Amino acid sequence: MKLTANDVAEIMRLVDESGFDEINLEIEGVKLSLRRGGAGKISEIPSIPAQMTPDPSSPAKIENERKANTVMVVPEGAEVVRAPLLGTFYRAPKPGAEPYIDVGANVEPDTIIGIIEVMKLMNPVRAGVYGTVLAIVAKDNHLVEFDEPLMFVKKAS
Repeated sequence: MKLTANDVAEIMRLVDESGFDEINLEIEGVKLSLRRGGAGKISEIPSIPAQMTPDPSSPAKIENERKANTVMVVPEGAEVVRAPLLGTFYRAPKPGAEPYIDVGANVEPDTIIGIIEVMKLMNPVRAGVYGTVLAIVAKDNHLVEFDEPLMFVKKAS
């Protein structure tokens, strides 16, 4: 049994929906450790003085609100290729290299369109559809969330 990106995404979803704060798995030599943001010993977390409390209009909060209020218009006849898991999206195999695909490229279901890094693991993202790339909406070297649109592909007839 091999652990796929979809398996990791499903495990993350199950942990998120459960009452567990932490899970450690080892499958055929692959170790996976997931921990909720607040998991850990209270004594290890330093107290934050009131004057150091983050400003509610912090850049992270503004970015999250912007994402929540963004309306994505899908071109007519286009298929949306979505992120199979949460992580950092890269359009190229390494810094400075040519991107896997560009607008106008023809793709097939097995065509790699980018990679998503999760916990130092590089997971290839495949198009999943036959067609031509109309637009790439995910930014290179930026965090993408599970099911977030990465690109639009005009399906081949």
